[in-house]
This record gives sequence, C-alpha cells and structure tokens, in this order.
Amino acid sequence: MFRPLPLFVGLRYTRAKRRNHFISFISLISMLGIMLGIVALIVVLSVMNGFHTEIQARILGMTSHATLSDPYGDMSDWPDVLERVREHESVIGAAPFVELQAMLANGANVSGAQLRGILPAEEDQVAELRQDMIRGNVDDLVAGKYKILLGQELAAYLGVGVGDKVTVVTPQVSATPVGIMPRLKAFTVAGLFAVGMSDYDRSAGFLHLTDAAKLMRLGEGVTGVRLKLTDMFQAPMLARKIAYDLGGSYRVIDWTQHHQNFFAALRTEKRMMSIILFLIVAVAAFNIVSTLVMVVTDKRPDIAILRTLGASPAHIMAIFMVQGTAIGVVGTLLGIVGGVVLALNVEPIVAGIEGLFSIHFLDPNIYYISKLPSDLRAGDVIWVSTGAFLMSLVATLYPAWRAARTDPAEALRYE
Repeated sequence: MFRPLPLFVGLRYTRAKRRNHFISFISLISMLGIMLGIVALIVVLSVMNGFHTEIQARILGMTSHATLSDPYGDMSDWPDVLERVREHESVIGAAPFVELQAMLANGANVSGAQLRGILPAEEDQVAELRQDMIRGNVDDLVAGKYKILLGQELAAYLGVGVGDKVTVVTPQVSATPVGIMPRLKAFTVAGLFAVGMSDYDRSAGFLHLTDAAKLMRLGEGVTGVRLKLTDMFQAPMLARKIAYDLGGSYRVIDWTQHHQNFFAALRTEKRMMSIILFLIVAVAAFNIVSTLVMVVTDKRPDIAILRTLGASPAHIMAIFMVQGTAIGVVGTLLGIVGGVVLALNVEPIVAGIEGLFSIHFLDPNIYYISKLPSDLRAGDVIWVSTGAFLMSLVATLYPAWRAARTDPAEALRYE
C-alpha cells in the first residue's frame, strides 16, 4: 500500500523508542497537557452552559418573555389588548398584572418586597408559579379575600406561615383627620413558594389582581400585560413586532432587558474563562515546539542521509510536522473523550464528593442554585478540539522549518 514518504517516516519516528528518554518524557507531557486543557475547557464550558440554562429557566419561570405597558399611565384597555395579542401568531399566552413595591410587616419584622397582582387562571399561560408552590395553591388567591403568596425565605424572615396575617404597606397615601397616612392592609398568607433563587424567594409575593389594583388605586386598570412567545430567543424582535401591530402606542420590554446586565456578565465570564483555560493548551503546544527542536537536533544525521537520498526540504519539513501533529491529535482525542465523559457525569461526581467529605460547594444565597448543572454542547466540543489541533499544528512549523534547513554536509562532517 502506497504511503507518502513524509507520513511514513513521521509516523515511524513517532512510534520508535527514542535513545533520549528526556525527549520522550517531554512528548508525553505535551500530550497530557493538551488532553488536560481540553478536558478542563469542555467541563467548564458545559458547567457554565448548565448554570446559564438553569438560571434562565428559573428567571423565566417567574417573569415573562415580554411585557406590554402604557407609557402614559395605567393600562385601562387591557381586556382589548389581551384579546388582540392572543390572536397574534407569535404569542402562546398572555396575562394582565399589577406591579407594586411594598413593605411587609409582622410585628417587629419588616421587609421590602416586590409584589405582583395576578389572575391565577391566566398566570399559568405565562409563568410556572404553580410548579414552585410548596404549600398552599395559586387558586387560593380570590378577589376580595386579601390573600397573599410569599417566597419561602421572605416568610421565614417575617416569621409567618400559611394562615398567618401580614401587613402590606404601599407607597400610596391616604388623607385622614389626623393627617397623611400610608395605605396599609392586612393580608392572610395563603401559600409559600420556592423558586430556588434568593432574589425571588426572599423578596417576591403575589396577590390577586383585583386586590393589588385596589391597593394601588388603579380602578379597572393594570400595570400591563405579560406575554409568552413562541421563541424566547427571538423575544426582542417578536415583542416589538407585536407592539407595532397594536398601533405602536405601547411600551415593550423583553426578558433580556429585565436582566440585561446579569446575562451580559455571564457571557463575559464564559468568554474570559475560555481564554484563560486555552492558555493550558497553549503551554502544551509550546512543549511540542521544544520537543521537536530536540528531536531535530537528535536526528540531524538522519535528516542529512534522507537529503542525500533525494528527500527535498519540503519532505523533511512535512516529516516533523507529521510527528508533532500526531502528538496533538492523540492529546486532542484523549481530551475529547475525557471531557465528554466528565461533563456528562459532573453532577453525580460532585454530589459524591460532597457526600464523602460532608461539604457543600454551592450556597444558593450566593450562587442562585445549590447543584452543579452541566449542559454539554456539540458546538463547544468542536471549537475547543479544533482550536487545540490548530494550535498543535502551528507549534510544529518552526521546528520543522529548522529541520528543512539542515545542511547535509555540515550534519555529516563529524559522523
């Protein structure tokens, strides 16, 4: 079977036992360095993807893909808006809401909260609050009964449970014979929810839409309409198209704007982490340079003999490029296998380590989540492995070029 001379000799050099064991050791270190760099990159990127996906799912479980509101005041025509947006091909669900900031008090315990008035039957179309309930039920919110659903951590801070009373104090004021007084109303805790994110579990609450509108003196109006769209990743474009189709008189905000800084920080962190971890692969690739330089020095007589037998400088250069590339290919393949296996099993591995040493890596109050998710993506594996291979290939160019410039007469002078 025909095999090109550079490929045959290069692979033969790669398989041969070297007289210089130090060179073999450096080759092994280069291969292991590439493998470890790729494993680290794949696992870290998978964990960051999983973290991003998990946080995104939890945020969208409480918020919506987009909201429509009236820039000139409260939305009083919301029933008509609701009917029109539901007819739009890009809308899966829509629900009205009333947003208010308030103080919640139970005796000496006081805490700020972001409250939202909802219609339980409509809320299921745009959010997943029902799935996050740990006590009580969303349907317990009935107009005129003044009941409230609280986040688990917020309820614990206030020292209340299901059936207890909590006082809601709003920024609205009322004129009384004794002067201006803040508006306050006692609500009964009807249920508790746990999203798994401290931002919501510690500071969010839900009322019935009618009760919230009364507190804010909105009459028949609402703050706006929340939308669930067919494609959340196209939310900016779809939401603006919906607003335009409604006449362009509504303000539209999508989920990427609600948490724009947070998701931008996640993207920046992932990008910088990729660059930092790629330095591991770069160090291993530089080891290939040193390995091949020593191999070229060790093989100068062989190079000279090949040149005298008719091998061209291009052949010599290709021989050593094959040898260096073989190190990169093996290291890359081992790294892909190790990285994929570890990324697919990172959650049980971490859980096992936590159980073995009785430690907890992720505090949900700091990291939003208490487990280490992993989302392995083929695109990440492809670009990591391609980048590592190309870096290994580039690392072979200088030593191979030096080998091609070897003068046969000079190399054989003292042989």
